[in-house]
Amino acid sequence: MKNALELGTKLVAMVNAGEERAFTQAFYADDVVSIEGQGSEEMPARLEGMDAVKAKNAWWYDNHEVHALHAEGPYVGLREDQFVVRFVLDVTPKGSERMQMDEVGLYTVRDGRIAEEAFLYRMG
Repeated sequence: MKNALELGTKLVAMVNAGEERAFTQAFYADDVVSIEGQGSEEMPARLEGMDAVKAKNAWWYDNHEVHALHAEGPYVGLREDQFVVRFVLDVTPKGSERMQMDEVGLYTVRDGRIAEEAFLYRMG
């Protein structure tokens, strides 16, 4: 069974190798919950289940040109079932200007798999 440190280390390595979608498939629970800092009509802030998370990921890549994606961490400590990863992205949303994004993902582990992901953004 994988713990938070092991899963976080694997996530960072796979993101930095361009394999973030493979991580989702391999290490997310079927009933995973995904929470974004904000939602829209086409993509709600809270999604439940592996199929919904896969659809969100597909939507993201269909609507953004990703020039660079880098992950840092994992950061662990207070809780044995959680870790944080920092993501720095260089993207161009379709129909918009190129931009830099800086966000963290807070991941909760249950039974060796990711049970919840929540994203927080650097704003202002």
